[in-house]
Amino acid sequence: MANVKKEKSANGGGMISGIIIVACVFVGWLIWNFIMGNGANFEGGVNTGHPLPGNMLAMVYKGGPIVPVLLGLLLVVIVFSFERYAVISKAAGKGNLDTFMKTVQNDIKSGNIESAIAACDKQKGSVANPIKSALLKYQEVKNEGLDSEAAAETIHKEIEEVTSLEMPMLEKHMTVLSTMVSLGTLAGLLGTVTGMIKAFSALSAAGTPDQAALANGISEALINTATGISTSALAIISYNFFTSKIDDLTYSIDEAGNTIVNTYRHYRSTKK
Repeated sequence: MANVKKEKSANGGGMISGIIIVACVFVGWLIWNFIMGNGANFEGGVNTGHPLPGNMLAMVYKGGPIVPVLLGLLLVVIVFSFERYAVISKAAGKGNLDTFMKTVQNDIKSGNIESAIAACDKQKGSVANPIKSALLKYQEVKNEGLDSEAAAETIHKEIEEVTSLEMPMLEKHMTVLSTMVSLGTLAGLLGTVTGMIKAFSALSAAGTPDQAALANGISEALINTATGISTSALAIISYNFFTSKIDDLTYSIDEAGNTIVNTYRHYRSTKK
């Protein structure tokens, strides 16, 4: 039953992600067509004319039909970055994570398990939930009088099980950001190639090369290169930032788990 629910959730999440990506590309097209392609940005009042001097919107518009795709990919990175930031911030809990970890570890080391559980209830989030579960298991194995190794295995297994339920939420949509790293560059490269094709077509024309067509082709190539690189750079920064945050959360869980196990071992040694 749990696997069925998890599968349905994954399918639903994938569909939502797809809708968001399509919506971002559509918004990118609207920006390109109606804002960048506004006649007021061009000489003669029409977007077929030359961009007004210094008008960046018009210059980007001249990048061609690949520009809305690139803008859409850039919006995808921005939207999913904000979404991951909100989710991972919520996963860290209500209070400061470092303060929470120090409080819990001090309570565990002093044997004040109930206080540590209360701190977990107050903090909540993807870090507090596995720690609380491990503390409850600690009390259980303590009452059962298990030896140190059996208790350690039981507590670690409990942490792993609860963590495995929390991790999918933390890592969700990270594949989208990692994909944008490559896709942004490739889309920019595609725009660069099409722009250079136009430029060389102008050079190969009979007689005197069409300078306007040559300039437009080179402009399209450079604009698409810049937009693709910007998208990939932002995706790399976002992906590495959130990966680091997730690693910090999992490290905090592991650190608390080891503290609980070591506390139990110390408790058993004092009973011998």
